[in-house]
Parts: sequence; structure tokens; C-alpha cells
Amino acid sequence: QVQLVESGGGLVQAGGSLRLSCAYPSIFRFNIMGWYRQAPGKQRELVAVIASSYTSNYADSVKGRFTISRDNVKNTVYLQMNSLKPEDTAVYYCNTHPPGRDNWGQGTQVTVSS
Repeated sequence: QVQLVESGGGLVQAGGSLRLSCAYPSIFRFNIMGWYRQAPGKQRELVAVIASSYTSNYADSVKGRFTISRDNVKNTVYLQMNSLKPEDTAVYYCNTHPPGRDNWGQGTQVTVSS
């Protein structure tokens, strides 16, 4: 079973920043990696993706505020989140894109206070 380990979440005021990290196994170094989030009572949604070529794409709701990056030597994908809003509050997960059903980790909680 693949293990993805997310970290870096926390409580931050609106307008603040957080940087999330996710360690992935080396077998994923050629995969598209993505950050997903799930807010209470809502379905999990895709936030950002990055290919092994470092091409990236973002959900409209986070464009201009979030930046996804990856380090294929450290096998880590990052999500820099700036100008956070209360509606960004969610558990954040990383996974391949498309997501592997058995790859979901524990996620990391991000809470943005107004």
C-alpha cells in the first residue's frame, strides 16, 4: 500500500499563509501529483496539479493565491497558500492525478479564521 504523508496545516487568520508538504514514494516521480481538499459537508475537490515536467494547473478558486511545486529528488510536493480565506478551511490531501483510491493519507487540517 502506498503511503502519502501530508504536513504543514494549522490555524491561520484570514490573509495569512501556510505551506503544505507531502512526501510521496519514488514510484510517483513521473506521475502528475495533485493537492485536494475536503471541507465539512462537502465533496473532496481538486485544488492544484503538477506534472513531472513542472507544468501546473489550478482550480479557479485558488488561482493567484496558491502555488504548487515539487522536488523530484526529495519526492515531495508542496502547496504554498497565500491570502488565505475562511472558505479555504478544509482537510488537505495529496494524491496522484487521477487519484489512486488506495493512496489517500490522513491529510492535514487547514483552518482559516475570519
